[in-house]
Amino acid sequence: MKLAVNADRVLSRRNMMLYGMFIEHFHRQVYGGIYDPDSPFADEDGLRTDVMDALRHIGIPVLRWPGGCFVSSYDWKKGVGPVRTPVFDKAWRVEESNAFGTDEYVRMCRKLGCEPYICTNAGTGTAQEMSDWVEYCNLKSEGEYARQRIQNGWREPHAVKYWSIGNENYGGWEIGAKTANEWSRLVTEAAKMMLRADPSIELSVAALPDIDWNVELIKRAGGQLSWISIHEYWDPIHTTNALANYEQCMAYTADLGNQIRQFKGLLTAFGLEKRIKIAFDEWNLRGWYHPNSHTTRPGLTPEEYLLPRDKNDLNESYTMADAVFTACFLNELLRNSDIVGMANYAPCVNTRGLIYTHGGGIVRRATYHVFDLFVNRMGDEVLDAYADSSELWRVKGKDGETDVSLLDIVATRDSASGAVCVSIVNKHASEGRTVEIELQKAVRSAELYSLAGDSCEAYNDVGVNRVEIHTDTVRAPMVNRCEVTVGPHSVNVVRISL
Repeated sequence: MKLAVNADRVLSRRNMMLYGMFIEHFHRQVYGGIYDPDSPFADEDGLRTDVMDALRHIGIPVLRWPGGCFVSSYDWKKGVGPVRTPVFDKAWRVEESNAFGTDEYVRMCRKLGCEPYICTNAGTGTAQEMSDWVEYCNLKSEGEYARQRIQNGWREPHAVKYWSIGNENYGGWEIGAKTANEWSRLVTEAAKMMLRADPSIELSVAALPDIDWNVELIKRAGGQLSWISIHEYWDPIHTTNALANYEQCMAYTADLGNQIRQFKGLLTAFGLEKRIKIAFDEWNLRGWYHPNSHTTRPGLTPEEYLLPRDKNDLNESYTMADAVFTACFLNELLRNSDIVGMANYAPCVNTRGLIYTHGGGIVRRATYHVFDLFVNRMGDEVLDAYADSSELWRVKGKDGETDVSLLDIVATRDSASGAVCVSIVNKHASEGRTVEIELQKAVRSAELYSLAGDSCEAYNDVGVNRVEIHTDTVRAPMVNRCEVTVGPHSVNVVRISL
């Protein structure tokens, strides 16, 4: 394949928040994950330093919290102050200690150097409670809740800019599910009160690709919103844990931008595409495994609904299939960075996360290294690029056969250095490919950063690192060209100095 890159034609500029993360009070994501005061790795605030260091390395820009389904029955007021009363979490049917609340979360974000993004309770919560939360975080000293924050030891406001009204309140599984009319009414009133507490905040609201739901929402509340929030888990295995194999995962890459196109069209129809951006603030290849949790008649014993969640932490579940899919979706976000301004991988720690914690340290799963490549090696300006061919691969998905592009390629430029950075994802399970990159300027040098394993089923585990990034120098056979060969089931970034 030949790829022509116009290094002077910028199509869009990506927001770093495309590489954001999400963490929820589910299983071991918070307790026993990033927050574990009893761990030998814990700092003075109970945060695991090994996890924090790993997240800093991939430059986590924004972190969504506390849910997720958890938030739709969460009382934030019980998670602040010197006395924390444990409560029963009806979303996940476990006891919530409330030891990790708003102040702990914001402190963690500041230590990470990332923006906090708080998702509010629009299930059992009210517009008043949501705006009270904004007061607590953002007002300097006015009113009951700002003074309460000061009494709790936080004299300066937390200055939380990003807020989401609700989670998946369109779904019957969510506590406090709403109809389209109920939802648009609540969002309008909540947004009104939250913006009166702090007009500088940016509000996001849960949506789904349904015309009736979104038209009602945007007609009523569009003028108050900065973001539309959408979610997607392509391998829906919440009740079965029947993980798609490598080829089935590649089938999911056939139309990754479907939801984005639908929402962009809707926003454009309302003339809001320049003002409201998409926050793809929950996404992952695989859904979380939680059988008998959100069913009509939930499981009765821990063996039915609680203990099976441990299977989320089996590291052999997270192979090069997850890595290749993740890279393809990050490419899709870059291609749509004119309308998508934020995305949050769900979650960052444990469950289906990038990082797995254990008593002796952490495991960086294959997907962690994908973010390492995109954050630290790709550029911030998306360039015009043209391939002279598009080879298709016939794959067998869970729902039948489909054709997918064999290579997924996006070209960018690093505005700081001027380097051209090309992401090349080879989906084929067993065959490599060669790409000749042609530019309109002289190539001084080039390096190839490749992530692959010894098979498409390779994974990392405690003491085992079968998936790592390797670096090679690329020869420039002609003045304005370089040629790279990428291995099978691999994620690659070519960084070209001009």
